[in-house]
Amino acid sequence: MTLPFFKYQGTGNDFILIDNRHNQISLQSEQVAYLCNRHFGIGADGLMLLQLEPGLDFKMVYFNSDGNESSMCGNGGRCITAFAKQLGIVNESAKFMAIDGIHESIIHENGEVSLKMKDVKSIEQNTNHFFLDTGSPHYVTLVDDVENFDVYQNGHAIRNNARFAEQGTNVNFMEKKDDGIFVRTYERGVENETLSCGTGVTAAALVAALMGISSHKNHCCIQTKGGKLEVRFEKVLENTFYNIWLKGAANIVFEGKVQLPHDLL
Repeated sequence: MTLPFFKYQGTGNDFILIDNRHNQISLQSEQVAYLCNRHFGIGADGLMLLQLEPGLDFKMVYFNSDGNESSMCGNGGRCITAFAKQLGIVNESAKFMAIDGIHESIIHENGEVSLKMKDVKSIEQNTNHFFLDTGSPHYVTLVDDVENFDVYQNGHAIRNNARFAEQGTNVNFMEKKDDGIFVRTYERGVENETLSCGTGVTAAALVAALMGISSHKNHCCIQTKGGKLEVRFEKVLENTFYNIWLKGAANIVFEGKVQLPHDLL
């Protein structure tokens, strides 16, 4: 089985993109995991199928690198928008279906992509962390010296604690900076740190606004290991945010064809 594919990345969060508008491709979890494997496959944090959706430009079907279909991926949504433009499906904007509902996106002249995220109507506040859903579940906590923080060990422990072990959660560690926040994320499904996480920086930006450490009232600049992102929002009530937009780069890396091994067919 030979698959044509495209590789994209959004601030270092990388994805395999496959055009499945003819609905001819059906991948098993083992096949997705193989394709995302960085030693034996193409290598990626996740894989997406672009499919047709009545009344919309397309549908985004997202899989984590462990092979399982997952919740919303913000950087993935921005990358699949850029992919749709490359395929000639959209031009300057898109409206598409994802697992958490309909999303809008805008392609800017400089190639950056803005993605409208789901509204956040509740944020759980605890002694040393916050928990919220921005399309995917996120644990957010403030730390000192995040650049030298052990994200893997601490993130793995939180993701697998008694509360989160069954369903999992993404774990974000953030530090206040003069021009915004620096965020590092341990992602469930990847089970490791990624260079950037779109739903994660969105969650961190809203928490920063809630804590009063955001650099601006209605938007936040975020530094990740993979690059810079920006989140804009409207805060209506203490724990309620609407009109949330995630903006940043979304670039093609390469395209090619891959042959799945016989034992996975």
